[in-house]
This record gives sequence, structure tokens and C-alpha cells, in this order.
Amino acid sequence: MLSCYRILDLTTDRAFICGRALSDFGAGVIKIEKPGGDPARFKGPFYKDDPDPEKNLTWFAFNSNKKGITLDIETKDGKEIFKKLVRTADAVLESFAPGYLDSIGLGYEDLSQINPGIVLTSMTGFGQEGPYRDYKDPDIVVRALGGLIYTAGYDDRPPLTVSYHHTHYLGAMNGAAGTMIALSQRALTGQGQHVDAITQQALDVVCSAEIEGPYALFGEIPTRHGRARAAVTLKDGSTFYNPLLWECKDGYIALNLLLNPTAAKNNLSMMDFIKRDGISIGSFEHWAWEKKNWGDMSREQAEELMEIFSKFFLNHTKDELLKLATENRFQLGPCNNAGDVLKYPQLLDRGFWKEIEHPELGTSLKYPGGAVMTTQGQIGIRHRAPLIGEHNDEIYQELGMSPDELAALKEQKVI
Repeated sequence: MLSCYRILDLTTDRAFICGRALSDFGAGVIKIEKPGGDPARFKGPFYKDDPDPEKNLTWFAFNSNKKGITLDIETKDGKEIFKKLVRTADAVLESFAPGYLDSIGLGYEDLSQINPGIVLTSMTGFGQEGPYRDYKDPDIVVRALGGLIYTAGYDDRPPLTVSYHHTHYLGAMNGAAGTMIALSQRALTGQGQHVDAITQQALDVVCSAEIEGPYALFGEIPTRHGRARAAVTLKDGSTFYNPLLWECKDGYIALNLLLNPTAAKNNLSMMDFIKRDGISIGSFEHWAWEKKNWGDMSREQAEELMEIFSKFFLNHTKDELLKLATENRFQLGPCNNAGDVLKYPQLLDRGFWKEIEHPELGTSLKYPGGAVMTTQGQIGIRHRAPLIGEHNDEIYQELGMSPDELAALKEQKVI
């Protein structure tokens, strides 16, 4: 779909995924890294724990489909070479600190004079303008200020966050969408533009239903209750937090337990299966499921119901519960771990997983496929990520540079 576009990728590891997403849709993305390799290549994890910059798994994941060249854009010759590349390109992606490209003479105004149709997409924590423009924006800081951390954990202790630094990927994916929209508008106007993709704002959108929504509508600031996130009101007017994740024999399943007349058929059927397991359903033996809801229940009854369901789920595996749910139209689903996802029948049937050759490793690796499928061809991974400077000769010779020039530039550490 995007095979008519050439994109220059200057991003750091926080935004590699932007160029990867565009390349998945067919864009010709050229990843530009400093001579000797991008700093991200030297951070783990590595293939088979071998700390080799050519075996970096993050690089493999987020730079697949791209071509790769080395270029130091801070040198005089490097800037001139980059400007030549800009003349051949449709978009430039970057995730440096705001103002960095302007400081070296490669900001949007500079690039648009070279190529008026160029789209420059900048991806940062707080954006190109505003009082936080120049603040440091590590993942945990932006995640906290965007509201995401506040929702996780329990109210009697500090909020929690995951260890994997993925927050900036949300901003970078917005950058990919913004780039495509800007290129679409350029088809009408002939003019490029500067796209400002901000991670904090991306998180505010992600969290709006759960955090901003209750405050805007009811003046309420949500509290943290771990896995028990679905709040219901009991007979005495108090709030009860109904779990959304339940432990089973080999992991967890997800279930939002609904108590209302429309869910009565499901709940009665569930009670039958619970009793077949030899589990007493206590006071719910004569509960009027067709008429009653959470508002008719005491806290003691609510806790009793949680204990009944917990016992039942612990008797069964994820696969058993999924089979039960699909055959009886229960609203529950397994919480898949990495091993489950790799063998999930729906993904296998659709050919989602792709074996990609890595000749330098002497093997192939399994990669996830594209997020969408179309009638016009494959979306997703086509080839492995580039080695350091793998496509220097190809790309630079397109610019008319001779082998002798390239050798001299390499000697000077420009490429």
C-alpha cells in the first residue's frame, strides 16, 4: 500500500516501531545509524545471550523490512549526504530531543527548503512546544504523567508499572498514523508538514475512558484494586470490586461477571456446571437470577459468590474453560502467555507466524506477521533487519557516489 514512498528513519530505539509499521505496509524505509552501529544494538536482549551488536533482538524486532546505512549527520559531509537523501525521500522520522535537528541545520524549515513535499515526523515525550518541551522524558516519567501507572496496583501502596519500556511505542505508532495522513494530504496540496507525535498525549487518549472519563462525568477519581477493576454497587449502597482476572489450574482466565436479567441464562448454566464439580452454590441455589442484580446482594453474598467461582475455575485448565465457554456462550476467555500465543489455533490457521531467514546466524527465526490482511498482498514482515551498513553501497551509489568516495568517507568515519 505504501510502496510508492521512501522514508528516512533517524529514530532511536524508543521509536523504531514507527518505521517498522510503515515498512510493514510496503514503504521503503532506510534506517540510518551512526558508523559502528546504533547505541540500541549494544543493549540486550541478544540472540542466545551473545552480546553481539548484530544479534540484538530488539533490533531484529523493530527494524525488520528496513534497509540500513551508516551516516554521521553531525559531520559537514554527513549533513550534505543526508540532504541529498532528503531530495529523494517522502518523509523523515526522528525521535531526538526537541531542537536537536534545528541545532545542526536539519530541522523542518531546512529540510522543506530542500524538498517542499517532505514530511518530518518528530516523536518525543512532551512534544516540540510547551513548558515541558526540554524536560527529560524517560519511559517511567512519561508513563506516570500520562496517567497509565496510576491505574495499576492497590490503593494501600504505591502504583505499579511493568518493567518493559514500551510507553514511547504508543507515541511512535501515532507518529506512523500522522505520517500516513500527512502524506495523504500532500497528494492534494503538494506540501509536506511537520508532524509532532507526543507520547504523553497518546497515553492520555489511552487512559481517558478509565481515568479522565469518571472524573469528567461524575467528579470521581478512580482508585486501584488490582485485578478487581469492575466496580458494582451492593444492596447497602457500598461499592464492591468484582475481579476481571481469575486464577485457574494452569494460569488465568478473564471474566467480567454480569448480574442482570440479560445474563441470567448464562449464570444459571454456569451454576449447573459448578454443581457438577461437586461445589456447593450455597445461598445461590434459590437466587432469582432472572430478576435480581448486584444491587440486591449483600457484601457477604458477593464474597460468597466470588469464592464459588474461584473454586470452580481452579478445578479446570484454560483450554477446558474456553471449550465450556464457547459451547455454552459464557463470556470468558483465557489469558494467553507467550507459549499459548505461539500455538494458538486461530493464529496458526491464518499463517500469522513467519519464518524469516537469518543467514548470518545460520538459521531462521519465527516472527509475528502483520496486524491486518488485505486483498492486495501481504502486510507485515518480509525480511530481517539490516546489518550495520549493509546497504551503504546500494543507497549511496544511487546518489552517484563512487567506490573511492565511499572508501574515503568510511575512513573519515562519515559513513
